Amino acid sequence: MTQKTILIPFSAIVCLLFHPGNFEAIPGDKDRILAVGQHMEAAFKGVEDYSCEVEQIFYQNGTENQRYRFKFYFKKGKKIRVDFSHPHPGLTVIYNDDETKATVIPFRSSPVFKFRLSVDNPLMKTLAGQRINQTDMGYFIDFLSKNLKKVDQKENTFYEDEQRVEFVFRAMDYIEERSLEKYRISISKKYWLPIRIERYNSEGKLLEISDIKNYVLNAHLEDKFFLP
Repeated sequence: MTQKTILIPFSAIVCLLFHPGNFEAIPGDKDRILAVGQHMEAAFKGVEDYSCEVEQIFYQNGTENQRYRFKFYFKKGKKIRVDFSHPHPGLTVIYNDDETKATVIPFRSSPVFKFRLSVDNPLMKTLAGQRINQTDMGYFIDFLSKNLKKVDQKENTFYEDEQRVEFVFRAMDYIEERSLEKYRISISKKYWLPIRIERYNSEGKLLEISDIKNYVLNAHLEDKFFLP
């Protein structure tokens, strides 16, 4: 295993930029965005487990810095499994419930080789500083709802078609809630879950992008799938 930071989404995670040329803010946008957040909360209550494929890209000074691809699994009870395909093919990270440590399996083909790391270990955080227990969609939806209510959304914008909802919102940073950031998020109307998340700093510089696809909901994932 290299010394590179182990990267988990998002559950990642949250992100969007305000593009005036693509969106036009109109009266009522804030209410529509709040309604979408409530719809997401309600829909997620019916999700017992889910999996998805994620490509996550981090930027530094406007240039791509690191790119990760993985499959993310979640089961209620805060059970998380991440199977990486790039840049660490074969690497798996497993986290269960409210544990303070996660299990790292460097080679899925040889699961006997594994070790435990604190969720606060820098190797167990994304480049944005997310811990693995902050990467599931339940955590993200809570983050979204909280910031829509408490942060001034004067620049919020909204777009909707038959398949997706897309909007821009402002929020305090995902980790320490100290700095204001902008996010653009696309929501699938089939699942009411994010399919693209972009995060920008307050100056509009791109920080990260997460593309999420191939959701599978309520597949009855067994508990043993989340055992090291």
